[in-house]
This record gives sequence, structure tokens and C-alpha cells, in this order.
Amino acid sequence: MWLLLVLLPVAALPARGCRVPEEVAVRVLSARLLGLAEEPELDADPGVYVGLRLAGDHDLRAERRYLERLQDAFQGRYGRSLDSDSHSSHGHHHRDAKHSMDTRAAAQWPETGRLALYLLGLRASCPLPDPGPQRFLVTWLKYYLEKDWAGSRRHGHPLTSYYQYSLGVLALCVHGKRVREEVIQRLLVAEQHRRFRHAGSSAVDTEAVAALAFTCLEQQQLVRSRLAAELRTAVRGIRARFVAAQSEDGFIGNVFSTPLAMQVFIATDKCRTHTAYSRAMAALLQRLDAFTSAAAMAQALPVLYGRSYLDIASMQCKEEPDTLTPLTIEPLPVGPGNMMVRLVVECPVAPCPQHLLYDLPVPVPTGASLLDLLGAAPAQGPQNFTFETQDTPQGPFLTSVLGLAAQPQERHYWQLLGGLGTSLQMGVADYRPEDGETVILRLSKW
Repeated sequence: MWLLLVLLPVAALPARGCRVPEEVAVRVLSARLLGLAEEPELDADPGVYVGLRLAGDHDLRAERRYLERLQDAFQGRYGRSLDSDSHSSHGHHHRDAKHSMDTRAAAQWPETGRLALYLLGLRASCPLPDPGPQRFLVTWLKYYLEKDWAGSRRHGHPLTSYYQYSLGVLALCVHGKRVREEVIQRLLVAEQHRRFRHAGSSAVDTEAVAALAFTCLEQQQLVRSRLAAELRTAVRGIRARFVAAQSEDGFIGNVFSTPLAMQVFIATDKCRTHTAYSRAMAALLQRLDAFTSAAAMAQALPVLYGRSYLDIASMQCKEEPDTLTPLTIEPLPVGPGNMMVRLVVECPVAPCPQHLLYDLPVPVPTGASLLDLLGAAPAQGPQNFTFETQDTPQGPFLTSVLGLAAQPQERHYWQLLGGLGTSLQMGVADYRPEDGETVILRLSKW
């Protein structure tokens, strides 16, 4: 059983006219996210914490526990400066060994998106954490933005993605940190040349986060007036493309990219006057059941309470409603093998030896996700079915199938398709195939 008490007025953030008027389903979504956050077997995700903090309903003790888990996860990796190893004395060798390993691991590959979300979460915390350690985090994020861009000089795009790069710029702006103009120009030029489509994130997702970063830089007056004018023009163009791309059912891109697109209307104060926003909100409320993973719920909640990531910059630690109770959804009782889904793996690009790599029916329980389906796929011939995923702010992202890794430098990614070749428009953890359906994994070029 669960209980949601009568809500007190929200004091941590200003009331906005863009939120849903007292929808029970929205409060239930908050409670479901809180329930997932309480599950110890799930790794702490900074995006989940941001979603909890931007909601209007809270369990403050549970949120503090979740923040402590995040701090434990990030402190060893980013709790010291980039050059700290060179200053460690021999007498501190054993004590510093773990920190040194974490620091070296952090320096090897940019974790731009996760670190950006963690910084956003720290700024949204009440009370605010000690600012001292945050200086190291800011330094690391600036380093990641430079390291990330090193990939663009070689491959034509950041090592991670424009989505993560945009998140990094946004997080620094929300913390009031100036960003080198060259860093901003890189993102602006990419937007002007429509380079935002990248493996692991849709163009709508990336355009939305870039627009939020541009809007923040202008509103916080962290750029010169000429650049601010260029950023305003870019945001207007992105918003216009969202309006033009809105489907008849009201979604902008798909159901999962729509909340981020809606944040742009909130951040630019167009949510009350633009019909595209109200249509998107109506569509979103009809499909809240689609948000089943913690990452997806956390991305949807801010707009349902009329907020964007930019609101974090103005959050104040005042009395907040502490009335939310976690809701745990029990999984449906299913038996093994009561649904059959055909799984096909295709590789039409070099260096694959053949186009069709796998084609077998897979028995799974009713209601299983695509991720469950991949885990249950049997061997075809002598080779076991294998796959790998990478955690992203949007949930698990398929990176390798049957030993074939998607190579970002070759602009390859694993595309998820239905039997007729149409995009599933969901991630492997969110999509739930039906009995008799065909799912195609195709190594494609973007």
C-alpha cells in the first residue's frame, strides 16, 4: 500500500503556470521514481536525483540518502585534482592508492554527461553541500569538455556525444561558471550545421539540451552581447523546428524526447503562450505508462511540475513539502516461455562477413523488455548470443552484439527496429515486445 498526503505549497522553487494542475498520475510517477531510487541493487544515477529534486513532491530523508550514495560513488573518482598523483608523498602511498586508481580511470575516458548531471544535482540539493570539493568537480568537467572535443578533431564529433557535451556546458552555466567562448562556439557551429544527430541520442534530445545551455548562458549573462544574440537566434530556430516536427499525436520526436523539448519552452517562457507546449503536455499525460525506467521517469518529471534544468540555478533552500511515500510496482506474475518473439540481427555494413547474423524465435515471459529478450536469446550454431550495453543518462544503450561493437568513430550504432523496419523509438530497457513480434537489431550508419 502507498499513501500520498495533501501537498503543502512548494517553496523551494517559484510556482509556474506551466505545470500540470494537480494530476494524481504525476504524483504517482514521483512515488514510483522514489520507489526505484530506494532499490539498493540499482546503481545511484545523478539524473534520477535531479528528477527527484525538480519534482514538487518529496521524501527529504530518502533524497538525502540517495545523495549520500551519489557522493560515495563520485568522491573517489573526482574528489581530488587532476594532478594530485604527482603531489602525493611516499608516506601516503597506501592511503592514496585507491584514489590514484580512480583518478587515472576518470582521466582515460570523458564521463561528461554523468558528471554534468551530478553537478546539477549538487546545486539542487538542500542544504547545499560544502563548496570546497565542487571546485575539483568543475575542473574535471572543464577537462572533460576539452578531452571530449579532441574526438571531434579526429572523428568530426565529440568522443561521447553532442548531448553530453551540451549537458557539460549547461551544468557549468547553472553553477555560474564562465565557459571559454571557444567551447560555446564549438556547440553553436554544430547546431548551425545540423550536426546533432549522434549514436545514443536523438536530434531532439540533443537540440533541447543545447538550447537549454544557450538560454542559460544568455540569462546568466556569462557571454558577450554579440554571442548572446547568436545564441538567442539558435534557440529560436530550435524551438521553431520543434513546432514543425510535432506529430499529430502531440509528441516532439517521440514520447521520451518530448519532455526535454518541452523544457525549452519553459526555459524561454513560451510554455503559457505556445499551443505546441499544451499539445505536448496533453500527449505526455496520456502516455505516462511508457515511462518505466528510472532514467526515463526522471527526465519526464521536471516538465510535469512546470520546471526545467535552468530552474536549478534559482533554487533556494526553504521549507519543502515532505509528504511523498515511495511506491513499488510489483512485477506481473508470469511463467517462463509464455511469449515468443523473433529476434533478428543484421549487419549490412563492412566489415561484417554476411548481412544476416542471427534469426531465431526467443521464448520470454509476457511483459519482458527487449533487454530481457537479449538476455534470454539462445545460441545459433556454435556461438552463444552475446551483447553489451553502456549506461547513459537515458538508460542502457546497446553497444555490441555478437561481438560486433558499434564504432562511434565510424559513425556506427545498433539500431532497434520493428519487423517492418520502423524505428522502435525506445531504449532496450523500455521497449516491451508483444507475442509474435519481430525485433531487428541492425548495425547502421548515422
